[in-house]
Amino acid sequence: MRARYAKNLPSIWLVTDERVSTEALLASAARLPKGQGGILFRHYHTSVGARRDLFHRLAQVARRRGLMLLLAGSAREAAAWGANGWHGRGYWRAARPLVRSMAVHNERELRAAERAGVDLVFLSPLFATRSHPGGRVLGRAAFAALARRARVPIVALGGVRAEHRLMLKGIGASGWAAIDGLTEGS
Repeated sequence: MRARYAKNLPSIWLVTDERVSTEALLASAARLPKGQGGILFRHYHTSVGARRDLFHRLAQVARRRGLMLLLAGSAREAAAWGANGWHGRGYWRAARPLVRSMAVHNERELRAAERAGVDLVFLSPLFATRSHPGGRVLGRAAFAALARRARVPIVALGGVRAEHRLMLKGIGASGWAAIDGLTEGS
């Protein structure tokens, strides 16, 4: 999949979270830059019906705006739901090519993601986050060290906001992702 999407991977990603209202998620998705943004749809703890309904509402926004939409789960589920790709650790296969991402927090997980053939990784947490209060953070130096050794595009996640964009390029991120950094004020 890398060859197909290498130049077309979004540089800004909205990550969904149950803490954020549906209205705020839809409004934030609609503000992502046309043709340059992505949505990582998680909502792990939402009932299946409500999860699928919200996914389809975000998919409508994604289609209108030319956004990439990844579904946290299996490749089969992502293909069945019409996602552009899937986010997760399993080794499922889909009938059609899909972009694949994984969450990475350290060197061991980065190497595992590369061996699994992912197209990009969400490296986190760069900074402290509201979604994981009190959690351990990488900080700039550790993030940069991991990003320099990566063989796949690195998306910075964890306390990241628009004002960090320039700094992120300097520490090896090819893009950034956020929950609160993209939904606050919606």
